[in-house]
Amino acid sequence: MTTFTEKEILTQLDLAFDGEISQYYPAGRPQDIKYNFFLDLEHGYFLTAGSKIHLFSDSTRWAIVFEKSGYQNRSFSADIELDYIGNCINYPVDEYQERNYITNATNITLIDRSEFERIRNKQGSEMETFELIDPTIKEVKVRDTIIPFDNNYKNYEKMGIKVRAHENTKQLIGYGDLVRYLNETNSSIISATQEDIRKYIPKDLPWLMTINKFHFESVYDKGNPPHRQEIYQLLAKILVTRNTKNWQPTQKANNHWTNWESGNL
Repeated sequence: MTTFTEKEILTQLDLAFDGEISQYYPAGRPQDIKYNFFLDLEHGYFLTAGSKIHLFSDSTRWAIVFEKSGYQNRSFSADIELDYIGNCINYPVDEYQERNYITNATNITLIDRSEFERIRNKQGSEMETFELIDPTIKEVKVRDTIIPFDNNYKNYEKMGIKVRAHENTKQLIGYGDLVRYLNETNSSIISATQEDIRKYIPKDLPWLMTINKFHFESVYDKGNPPHRQEIYQLLAKILVTRNTKNWQPTQKANNHWTNWESGNL
């Protein structure tokens, strides 16, 4: 028997969906600022590439970790975003003298600003040098790994990735195009490790499963909270029963980036 219920899990998901703070957050100080984030595949400043859901639980503790990878347009950084929801989260805290910032989210840098600057196209108009990769680049550093760079736009189009048409006569590969291409061809290189995922949950909390394909509905439809959606009802059941055979969705998976508009601001 577990000490938590499906209803409790769905309530916590609803809170994150609405950006409301859970009772599991540390009390902190009155001036502290708290954030509660939810998986968002349509964010205007994050060009989504990959997405997953990780489930952990035992008889008293549970955690859902949403994983999203992509390119933070205009921030010149490719990242993994992890959002934590559960009753045993060690919430990340940014500490400052005047106030602390407490959140359920953390970012892991895949390709940093300096690497994007190194590979940036430096010839042509301002737009031709903006978030486009130099055609002579042969390798790219992702985290601590050097991997080959494919600069043939036709290979990207085969994956459904359309390179930018505006002021890009050489059909150069965009920063976000690269991350999406890696998701299609080498997804492990842009995926969170177990060490990454477990950073803010107990190290001994059993892993149940990782879901790579699932039905997602817009977080901007506030009339359709998680407790009404099949996917989250199933997640809650799995966490309570600790039986992964309960993952029996009837709705078609649609979390692939091609089904959602993101990074458009």
